[in-house]
Amino acid sequence: MNGATRVAIGSGLALIVVLVVFGGAWLVTSSPSSDTAGGSTSVPTAAPSRTVTSAPNPSPSATPTPTTDPDATVGPVSDLQWATIVKTGTWRPGCPVGQADLRRVDINFRTFDGAVNRGQLIVHADSAVDIVEVFSALFRSGFPLERMEPVERFGGDVYRSLKANNTSAFNCRRASQINAPVKKSPHANGRAVDINPVQNPWKDPRCTCWVPSNRFARATEGAGVIRAGSDAIALFTARGWVWQNIKVPDYMHFDTGFPSQPRATPSPSGQSLPRRSSLPVTPSAAAGADSPGR
Repeated sequence: MNGATRVAIGSGLALIVVLVVFGGAWLVTSSPSSDTAGGSTSVPTAAPSRTVTSAPNPSPSATPTPTTDPDATVGPVSDLQWATIVKTGTWRPGCPVGQADLRRVDINFRTFDGAVNRGQLIVHADSAVDIVEVFSALFRSGFPLERMEPVERFGGDVYRSLKANNTSAFNCRRASQINAPVKKSPHANGRAVDINPVQNPWKDPRCTCWVPSNRFARATEGAGVIRAGSDAIALFTARGWVWQNIKVPDYMHFDTGFPSQPRATPSPSGQSLPRRSSLPVTPSAAAGADSPGR
């Protein structure tokens, strides 16, 4: 309460004042000074009594603890998400893996402005532990990412994803965008990842142009940049992955090998992650040149 409240007590008035100043409170009382009913005036024989009580200062607001844990989780691809993957053409009949073969990895990542966002990758079950370990280490080292979203959020369009500087993994690309026979393709098998495509472009041999742009084509270092000697390369290759598995520069790209091969990656409990398929695979004509990498 801020101000004063007068309360009638007997034949006089008591003045109770509560002042609140920067979290402290003082209670001040004074003896009656007049009799409003009879008009008489009482003169105190001593100085008015005064009691001051100080309330403790409130504790300062807690400072939010910076997020220092990547907080990775691995789980199945839900039916709802799978329906979107199929609807957008990110999966189609003839793709080498199905819903049961893939896992959804949710993990924190650092952005270029220092914030922490939650990202998601769809990967093969036998590569999920590798992905968690590598991106956890990148998070702790402060390596930034622009965004990390599954490709179905871009309508299954790999070029839209690349232009958005999106870090992504599984994509059984449509025939007009595939760069390797679908059965052998690391991305179509969920055993490849593209990291920060803008900072780490690839040179498309069909047009000898940089995709998604040439903005960082000559860069040798910088935030989010991957070049020879980068920590990201050491983290992946230590787990048997390959960087730039193609004859042209492809700075964004890591995979487990071409043709895509299973990874018998031990889980923290020492058990191999399951590799199983519950969906039939319909043979289809391979699209694109029989070249490694994508």
